[in-house]
Amino acid sequence: MSTEVPTQAAPRIGSEKLIRLTESAGRKVAQLMQRDGVANGALRVKIVGGGCAGLEYKMDFDKNPPTPKDILIESAGVRVLVDVKSALYVSASEIDFQDKMIGGGFKIHNPNATATCSCGESFSV
Repeated sequence: MSTEVPTQAAPRIGSEKLIRLTESAGRKVAQLMQRDGVANGALRVKIVGGGCAGLEYKMDFDKNPPTPKDILIESAGVRVLVDVKSALYVSASEIDFQDKMIGGGFKIHNPNATATCSCGESFSV
């Protein structure tokens, strides 16, 4: 009987050609991860059905190890995880952060979006 412990398969390694964080977004994400106690985690970017334009962005911190269905990208000093289905929709996207009273926050610039809603949180392709 084998006593080997099965190892978890590694995620795919991607590049900033898939998704890129600006320096300001990277700083803000790192700051929020530190505050929330997930400094060793990753930012998960996911596309789900919904929103007024058909698809919407979801971003959250992930403390779990990446799975083989994930693509791992290092951008602006932050580990970013995108599942392979979401990767189809976010290819060549950029996440920015602006610290402004009006119109500030995280913004996703997605060249694949053919239409977006006024809030910028949903899109269609």
